[in-house]
Amino acid sequence: MRALIQRVSRACVSWPEGEPQTIGPGLVVLLGVGQNDAPAAAKKLADKIAGLRIFSNADGKFDLSLLDTKGGALVVSQFTLYAGVKGGRRPEFTAAAAPALADELYQKFCAELATLGVPVKTGKFAAHMQVELVNDGPVTISLDTETF
Repeated sequence: MRALIQRVSRACVSWPEGEPQTIGPGLVVLLGVGQNDAPAAAKKLADKIAGLRIFSNADGKFDLSLLDTKGGALVVSQFTLYAGVKGGRRPEFTAAAAPALADELYQKFCAELATLGVPVKTGKFAAHMQVELVNDGPVTISLDTETF
């Protein structure tokens, strides 16, 4: 699984006929699922993100996690994190999971975050969405379960 996380002061995701989902301070998690991912990857990534110390303490040092700050997570499915561009200018997505597996692991990831105590809001899987955010820092980190 791959995630692009951004520390935000606020964020919102919306889609046609859907209720906008918003968070205050916390993380936007753009989440991609690969074709070889398994449920264990969802738990591993949720644990890493919830405990990642990327929020500043009173001295301005990265020392606090999402759990410490009681911030929220806005999780948005993002199969394009598995884009391949070696063959030309049009991306191909053959490394991304099929929709049924991707949705299952997306839902599992969100559930794992919630189990850890993180308030979770989500986009709508496979929908065309609009994401608005105010990146705080800016802080943006790319994570891949194959590298940790």
